[in-house]
Amino acid sequence: MAEGDNQDEFALPPRKNPDLVGHEAAEAILLDAWRSRRLAHGWLINGPPGIGKATLAYRFARFVLAGGGVGGLFADQAPCLEMDPSEPIFRRVAAGGHADLLTVEKSFDTKRKRIRDEIVVGDVRAITPFMRLTSSEGGWRVVVVDCADEMNQKAANALLKILEEPPDNALLLLISHSPGRLLPTIRSRCRALALRPLAEDRVAGLLSRHRPDLTPGETRSLARLAEGSPGRALRLDDAGGLALYGDMVGLLDGGAGRGGLDVAALHGLAERVARPNAREAYATLMDLLSQWLVRLVRHGATGGATADYAVIEGEGAVIESLLARASLEQWIEVWEKIGRLTVDVERVNLDRKQVVITAFSALEATAR
Repeated sequence: MAEGDNQDEFALPPRKNPDLVGHEAAEAILLDAWRSRRLAHGWLINGPPGIGKATLAYRFARFVLAGGGVGGLFADQAPCLEMDPSEPIFRRVAAGGHADLLTVEKSFDTKRKRIRDEIVVGDVRAITPFMRLTSSEGGWRVVVVDCADEMNQKAANALLKILEEPPDNALLLLISHSPGRLLPTIRSRCRALALRPLAEDRVAGLLSRHRPDLTPGETRSLARLAEGSPGRALRLDDAGGLALYGDMVGLLDGGAGRGGLDVAALHGLAERVARPNAREAYATLMDLLSQWLVRLVRHGATGGATADYAVIEGEGAVIESLLARASLEQWIEVWEKIGRLTVDVERVNLDRKQVVITAFSALEATAR
């Protein structure tokens, strides 16, 4: 699951999460590889953000560090990768205190006094001396890279050298949201394990269990917006994503020719998400808008019932109206333009309010 400070178990940080939901097939692949006695030294665990990749990585790491199960179970006796949270190995991994486990992630920049935007070469170079040490408990040394997509070029090259000559009883678990961003040589030296998004009803069931304050309608809407990612569903709920989505669709409704774009409402929304303390709201709104355009194009290309794509009441009519007013190629161009604007906000420090206004204005102009 995605990392977070929320105290319900569904939102626990991956190293502390005892539960894995909906990825039984991937877990079985790891178990079979362990039992074969020919475990690949590198695994590329990939899939969309927030679906459980890191949770699976730490689940497998605990299993391997325990020698195939708690109490030294033989490999063919272990029924699954699950471990009770009361076990000492679980507690040490959760606390970051297991001597045979190393986690590589974005480190703290002491000069800028903040977490770096990428994994740098110094972070990756720590892997080599760690892996060449003898295991403190006579078993495996395990490294989790979370996530490998965030490595810069020098860090990626350093990791490649490690993958080319891994020591015995050393295991690298690379987490990746977009494996295509990694060096082909890194991908070729790892066994890929793809995790698929969960079914919508599975996400809704998890939300109902762990966010009981949500109404059934809110649960269904968040599950649909999450597109198979429980972690995304939680982040949307925490960021007020449903309210932002409703405001967004309302503006799109006007932009679809139903009275024209409500300029006052657009400026009000843009001002709200442009405040210094509203970075998360801004990121959520732009992500929702990009996702909405992808779903619009997907629906236009594949057809089917609008209800399969709509999230809130009245949205289906907006989708059909916009599809009738411009070609799929034009909507793809709008999606690409908004994507470039979103990137430029960070790259050249664009004004967030103006980016929101420009994005919705581009949508309206295309719909004329």
